[in-house]
Amino acid sequence: MVPQFLFSASFILLFLLYCPTILAQSPASAPAPAGPTNVTKVLEKGGQFSVFIRLLKATQEDVTLNGQLNNTNNAITIFAPSDSAFSSLKSGTLNSLNDQEKAELVQFHIIPQFLSSSQFQTVSNPLTTQAGSGGRLELNVTTTGNSVNITTGLTNTSVSGTIYTDNQLAVYQVDKVLLPLDIFTPKPPTPAPAPEKPKKRSKAAASPESPADASGAVSFAVLNNVVFFGVCMVAAIYSL
Repeated sequence: MVPQFLFSASFILLFLLYCPTILAQSPASAPAPAGPTNVTKVLEKGGQFSVFIRLLKATQEDVTLNGQLNNTNNAITIFAPSDSAFSSLKSGTLNSLNDQEKAELVQFHIIPQFLSSSQFQTVSNPLTTQAGSGGRLELNVTTTGNSVNITTGLTNTSVSGTIYTDNQLAVYQVDKVLLPLDIFTPKPPTPAPAPEKPKKRSKAAASPESPADASGAVSFAVLNNVVFFGVCMVAAIYSL
């Protein structure tokens, strides 16, 4: 009887000690639902794009991109330069740019359409960038086998990896900063305004009365006065 009692008591004691531990353990949490697309978070996961992220935030292009991705159906492709790409630039390059030029530099790395890796083989050149259209703000993409090459007129580089891709956003790594002609070459001079055509002068202004004509008019007026005076004199004599 005693051993049975001790066994029961031991069982109850073990249960009381172990039960709080079981109750304290919470079930494994479910993974958080995917939130809105955030370009800077995508780049942060890549681990080597701190300079490009800093430029995105400084120019507020990250806000613009996130708004396009989450509030519209617009698709975007980003060529993201690595930190080593920025470190290979000439010293002081970024510091020499004003705010507008920094924004344009960031926008030059963004294509306003989704490009999968297979679409690089059929894409039409030149590619319009987020910075604008025109030869000074466009770039060209060509493929050689599995290599994707990018040229800007100043920079020749290739895509070295895929950071992120879905049906709306594609982010690719490039190992050189894409330099647009519009920023890093002298702008063409503004054409001079066309000279104004001379205004036509009126006949009166173009042909002022000559002194000879003026003197003739005076002589004619004097003659009329003399004739009139003579007629008056004759009439006076006859009246006497």
